[in-house]
Amino acid sequence: MTATATTLPPAAPDDALGHTWLEDVLAIVVGTLLISFGVAMFKSAGLLTGSTAGLAFLVHYQTGVPFGVAFSLINLPFYWLAVKRMGWLFTMKTFVAVSLLSLFTGLHGQFAHFGGLNPFYSGLIGGLMMGMGFIALFRHKASLGGVNILALYVQDRYGIRAGKLQLGVDMVILLASLFLVSVPALLGSILGAAALNMVIAMNHRPDRYIGT
Repeated sequence: MTATATTLPPAAPDDALGHTWLEDVLAIVVGTLLISFGVAMFKSAGLLTGSTAGLAFLVHYQTGVPFGVAFSLINLPFYWLAVKRMGWLFTMKTFVAVSLLSLFTGLHGQFAHFGGLNPFYSGLIGGLMMGMGFIALFRHKASLGGVNILALYVQDRYGIRAGKLQLGVDMVILLASLFLVSVPALLGSILGAAALNMVIAMNHRPDRYIGT
């Protein structure tokens, strides 16, 4: 539910609107749990992810460089951008989120075992879950690095929606992966990218959200 310009409540002091450290911690944990579960669904269905993780997968498939190494190296210049443009607090939250995502992605495999997942179902549900996870991170001034940082920076600087930029990058990554997966898996991956970025585009609106 949103408020129009004529129904907004009176402005409150900044310290009444800001998130507490406990709220930040819970949001980052919940956000990374949602995203990592969506990633687990994608992996089980043989789908591809977008953003920085998608780039890391492409590097891994083409060169044999371990995914974790590729993911870390790709993120390095974006961390510099985060520190330069968004500050150390945002960068530290992002570092924690990236670390938690790596941890949770491995843990899901110990407790949840998927079998025979439909690629379109996995793309839709997994994409929606990841989108809501990203919203939790974005609204608490965190991200998962890489393209997420670039998307937030471009939105803050130029007013281009973060979801639109990420969708464009994801489409390029998925098209570059055309010969690595089956057609149903590719279509499911595209559906997942569209669902993820639709959630971000509709919900990550600074003019609709007054918490910081």
